[in-house]
Amino acid sequence: MDLVIAKKDLLRLVDRCQGVADKKSAMPVLANVLLAADGNALRVSATDLYLAVSGQTAAEIVSAGSVAVPAKDLLDRVKAMPDGPIQVTAREGAQTVIKAVGSPRRYTLHGMPGSEFPQLPKPAPDAPSLELPVELLSRLIERTHFSISTDETRAHVNSALFEWAGHRVRMVTTDGHRLSKMEVTLEGTSATATMLIPLKAIHELRRLTSGVDKETPTVHITQSGPNAFFGVGGMTFSVKLVDAQFPPYQQVIPNVSDRSIRAPRAQLAEALRAVSLAASDRTGGVKLTVTPRALRITSESPESGNGFDEVPIDYDGPEVTIGFNAKYFLDVLAAISDDEVVLGVSGELDPAVIRPATESAAESYVSVIMPMRI
Repeated sequence: MDLVIAKKDLLRLVDRCQGVADKKSAMPVLANVLLAADGNALRVSATDLYLAVSGQTAAEIVSAGSVAVPAKDLLDRVKAMPDGPIQVTAREGAQTVIKAVGSPRRYTLHGMPGSEFPQLPKPAPDAPSLELPVELLSRLIERTHFSISTDETRAHVNSALFEWAGHRVRMVTTDGHRLSKMEVTLEGTSATATMLIPLKAIHELRRLTSGVDKETPTVHITQSGPNAFFGVGGMTFSVKLVDAQFPPYQQVIPNVSDRSIRAPRAQLAEALRAVSLAASDRTGGVKLTVTPRALRITSESPESGNGFDEVPIDYDGPEVTIGFNAKYFLDVLAAISDDEVVLGVSGELDPAVIRPATESAAESYVSVIMPMRI
């Protein structure tokens, strides 16, 4: 294999693929990215056998072929190249030379034959496909990803539920202590799909959708057998979906809260962040005391002392004190862009419900945080 390619094009593809390559796998080939040159294009691919990503770009192909090279090593060396064209040559034995055209700088990498790289999954020709604005998929992820459980032994919550039911698209996540749900109406489209997307795949989709330019308005989503395929920005990303039952999230969201409090989002976040500095390192717990026109925030720690602050609120009702994990609140407040939020609380053992102060019939967002004893 012998080709010449622009540094920026090769860097973009390798950077987007290397996050999927599995450096810890017992199969050494999975720590590699596959470079496959044919016609007038170079395709770069990576997989860990659960996730796969590939993309191609124009290149001057002198001789076609393929080689698998260590993903991290390749990325570091391409970054270190001067701007401009790069020549990539795979010799006999998969030894790969990367040289800057017009410069003496070059690297040699010990690769593996491209034939040893696993075949990437492909959707069935008749598999149903959906089309979603990239910006919308990015927002769905940004407003819910933080409440996915990181416990890989609990696959049903170590993932995000993505549902498309008629005109409504939603994403729901929970770790058992909190829940986030965003739902949007897409007029003029109607589809049916249910996917449980694992956390690692959500991380990669977050990277892919946030790095797409404005000239790529949509993402194509295909569900085929146990896999889902996402086509965005010239990249194809596939994931083996989780085969489990997501918790019945509708039962977790309270229909009505006894107290509804309107609060300034940024000021509340600042106060929570400040008071949580004095919270217990083990629990991160703070107490929220709702009083007429003020929300008092307190923390106590045997090691670091106490913290206190208060935020003006729109509320005129009975007082109540509830303990919560401050980080859970801060994650939600960071995901909301409104100037004000509405906090729904009932008793000291009941969950809190947080919503943006302004919502439309076309879009809704809600987060539920379970209380904790402090």
